[in-house]
Amino acid sequence: MTDSPLRVAMIGHGFMGAAHSVGWRQAPRMFDLPRAVDMAVVVGRRADAAAEAATRWGWRGAADDWRAVVRSDEVDVVDIVTPGDSHAEIAIAALDAGKHVLCEKPLANSLGEAEAMAAVADRARERGQVAMVGFTYRRVPAVTHMRDLIAEGVVGRIAHVRAAYRQDWLVDRDMPLAWRLQREHAGSGALGDIGAHIVDMVQFVTGQAVTAVSGTLETIVARRPLQAAGSGLQGTAGEGYGDVTVDDAALFTGRLSGGALASFEATRFATGRKNGLEIEISGERGALRFALEDLNALEYYDRTAPEDRQGFSRILVTEGAHPYLSGWWPPGHMLGYEHGFTHQVVDLVEAIATGTSPHPTFAEGLSVQRVLDAVERSDHDGSRWTSTGDEAGDDRGGER
Repeated sequence: MTDSPLRVAMIGHGFMGAAHSVGWRQAPRMFDLPRAVDMAVVVGRRADAAAEAATRWGWRGAADDWRAVVRSDEVDVVDIVTPGDSHAEIAIAALDAGKHVLCEKPLANSLGEAEAMAAVADRARERGQVAMVGFTYRRVPAVTHMRDLIAEGVVGRIAHVRAAYRQDWLVDRDMPLAWRLQREHAGSGALGDIGAHIVDMVQFVTGQAVTAVSGTLETIVARRPLQAAGSGLQGTAGEGYGDVTVDDAALFTGRLSGGALASFEATRFATGRKNGLEIEISGERGALRFALEDLNALEYYDRTAPEDRQGFSRILVTEGAHPYLSGWWPPGHMLGYEHGFTHQVVDLVEAIATGTSPHPTFAEGLSVQRVLDAVERSDHDGSRWTSTGDEAGDDRGGER
């Protein structure tokens, strides 16, 4: 381990704050990082809540003024886990102050904000700073392995992609009006919150861009009880009702830069589905399927196998030779949801130490934002095919 520790400030806390904190704590203990990590300070709107989060998750200090923290000479990395309406302001300020930045997905609440963030990140890169978006599901070992197998050609030319992210936490019509249901805070609903994940995953594993979309958005419950208190996906109702100003479900088809057809489904009304992310890639030589509810495995169909041996087989992605597994347990000893956040820290710290760009970059986050924007425009125009403005199709995630 070389050089001084990387002093990290995390802006925001809550569900994602807990997940990111686990990553910052675990990474230097389970992997041989090139730089030490100092969990310097967590920042919240209320000093008492920030202090409680610091004590719970192991941060050295707490603060309630993010602007002062990002300007501080005692901070090297700024980790942003706030709602989307503050991503652009905080990230741009941190980059302008000379900090490395990790920003939760989606990159921003609007295409204009994402473009501004990517432009500032490009200029900061010339000064040796790095900026990464937190599309953490890329770092599930099975997903990274899927990307590697596709790059090796095991499925051949891709013909069709199916991706879905289904949750059910809004099926209860009395679920209160959390910030994720308000456009001014979240930017969009299921489309940006979970749809962004499957757009990024499709582009990551295929190495191709989504170049055009045709989509439909639906708000299923238009008014909900005002929220009295809440954290993560849970909350308690207070007095009165307010308008839901985002989508509850998003359905769209897409074209990839390599010519394949793709279908996407993002919904918070899939009764019985708690966190059902799935992706299936179908090609001329075979197929691969991943489901988050079985996150240590891939399903693989080899169309070139003898006819009497064809059928989907299960690859258990827990071997030491698989992505990220060298830092963990013996084969068959499973990983979970939180481990992706540890791998995110590993990749970020290694990029900072080596002076390379960590993936996904802000430019890749902007690419996802273009797709989200095109889906919204398509819905507004009556589900017409709408260009994303992104015709590139290579280098969608680097190497691992």
